[in-house]
Amino acid sequence: MKTAITLFSALLLLTACASSPPPPDWKASAFSALHEFSTAHLSGNTRLADLEFSRAQTEISRTGRLDLMARAELTRCAVHVASLDWAPCTAFDAYAKEATVQEKAYATFLTGHWEGLNTELLPVHYRNLVLQSATLQAQGAPALPITSTSLLQSINDPLARLIAASVLLKRQQLQASEWPLATDTASAQGWRRPLLAWFGLALKSAQAAGQTEVAETLQRRIQLVLQTTSKD
Repeated sequence: MKTAITLFSALLLLTACASSPPPPDWKASAFSALHEFSTAHLSGNTRLADLEFSRAQTEISRTGRLDLMARAELTRCAVHVASLDWAPCTAFDAYAKEATVQEKAYATFLTGHWEGLNTELLPVHYRNLVLQSATLQAQGAPALPITSTSLLQSINDPLARLIAASVLLKRQQLQASEWPLATDTASAQGWRRPLLAWFGLALKSAQAAGQTEVAETLQRRIQLVLQTTSKD
């Protein structure tokens, strides 16, 4: 059966093993490092995130497995996308030759360039987003917003939901009325980096629209998050 690559399935694939014997030390260490990287990055702790990802790279490099390094880089890219960081995933590209077709499809999904993307290779919860986008494009309206609230809400994993919202935003297919779903998701998890990114986006929109009270509330919420960040 094909393995659908989502963010944490990439982590799980590093440590997948039978109940016995226990996994090699490098697997346990790599899994722990990638998990800690994700947590630190989403929490806004860049220094710790960099240290943990470097630790994961060190553990994986012990195996000489280029495919596992590709998987780790794809994980890092997905975490960045969740925080509205759309920088090219050049580190993954360097190992893409060793990646599976599912991982390559997921990497393409993250770029927002969905033309010709085989949805069967994607995680199930992303397929309808891509199919709906393709339908709009076939109708000659590729830039129209997707009616995505229900589709995003159906994604139970909060990180996967933020990734989907981010990519839709990049494609200009996420309506402003749906932004609160992303902010609420980040807020519920205490993920300060994506929360600040979405707050910042909403603040600019409110200021541009002359919504003074909304902008003031957003500024107060941003300041609260920044206060907690400064204490780390």
